[in-house]
Amino acid sequence: MNNFEITTPTTLIFGKDQLERIPEQIAKHTEEKKIIVLYGGGSVERSGFLDKLKTALSAFEVHLFGGIEANPEFSTLMKAVEYIREHQIGFMLAVGGGSVIDGTKFISGAVGYENDPWEVLLREPGKVFTTAVPFGCILTIPATGSECNSGAVISRSELKEKRTMGGPLFFPKFALLDPTFVATLPKRQLANGIIDAFTHTTEQYLTFTGENLLQERFAEGILSTLIEIGPKVLENPADYEMAAQLMYCANQALNGMLRCGVTTDWATHMIGHELTALHGIDHAQTLAIIGPRLYEMKFDNKKEKLAQYGKRVWGLTGDETSIAKSAIEKTEAFFQSLGVATRISQYDENCQNTPSIIKNRFIERNWVAMGERQDLTPDEVEQIVKNAI
Repeated sequence: MNNFEITTPTTLIFGKDQLERIPEQIAKHTEEKKIIVLYGGGSVERSGFLDKLKTALSAFEVHLFGGIEANPEFSTLMKAVEYIREHQIGFMLAVGGGSVIDGTKFISGAVGYENDPWEVLLREPGKVFTTAVPFGCILTIPATGSECNSGAVISRSELKEKRTMGGPLFFPKFALLDPTFVATLPKRQLANGIIDAFTHTTEQYLTFTGENLLQERFAEGILSTLIEIGPKVLENPADYEMAAQLMYCANQALNGMLRCGVTTDWATHMIGHELTALHGIDHAQTLAIIGPRLYEMKFDNKKEKLAQYGKRVWGLTGDETSIAKSAIEKTEAFFQSLGVATRISQYDENCQNTPSIIKNRFIERNWVAMGERQDLTPDEVEQIVKNAI
């Protein structure tokens, strides 16, 4: 087992009818009376939830900032940064899915940053966020686990770039997870959430065998549960018990616990982010596209773990090689059963140059040794993307 350190400072409040808990949670972390609610599209307004929230927050001076995109845009987030600075707001409340929460993390650090915050996302030497406006969140879309971790992904469409950030400053102070929100989500978002949680798990699982036996079983439990409940949630999002299982799986897949003592991969995400930046494909859809092709490319590396996965999660039998190959096929078929296409050309036919563009971007960033063995090269990335067209 590898050395590890983990801090989980976020208070998790799970279940329905918990809205009245929000004021007490805010008061635990700030004496400020000015707060800002950050959200995405108009669904929280149309559903009447925003009005309920404002009533619950009647003891505070509440400011609103909506319009944070599904891939949070740097330019939009900077407008929020300027608003918070101008009005001297001391606490933020994110209401939405992972994108809104990710955007809030960036805003949290950027408010007190004197220079251009993009340089922090570029990871220029010595450029880091050193302060953060405290924030909590109300999760409306189960998918990313952003409500209980410190990472974020930020887009800048004019540059066709997606960049990551994170660190101890950016854990939410609290997270309210109410599974009743799942009933309002369209099938596309539900399918994306299932695949996102699934791939977050495999990125931390399909590497080496035996590094942390407990974490392996934990990961296999999440994967098995998602396979079991995924179709049921799509069929009936209003089923509270199934919705609760999905929301908890998504949270546990990326709250930091699965990485304890194990070597992780994350190359599928690194490539997938580029597909979103170049073609606007949903994040989870890019994972469904790239994951199976990456497993095929690095089959020799991953064969032992793929075989374990095939036996324990899919119940496959046979020799190790055939089980490992069938496990990849089963995974892709599961994604497709959720209504998600697994080829780039099914989203954008204008993609013939995509492999070389992504390869060149990786070279420019010096991303020349990736994956759990640090041996995935830009040439292999190019071939993976070609195979995914």
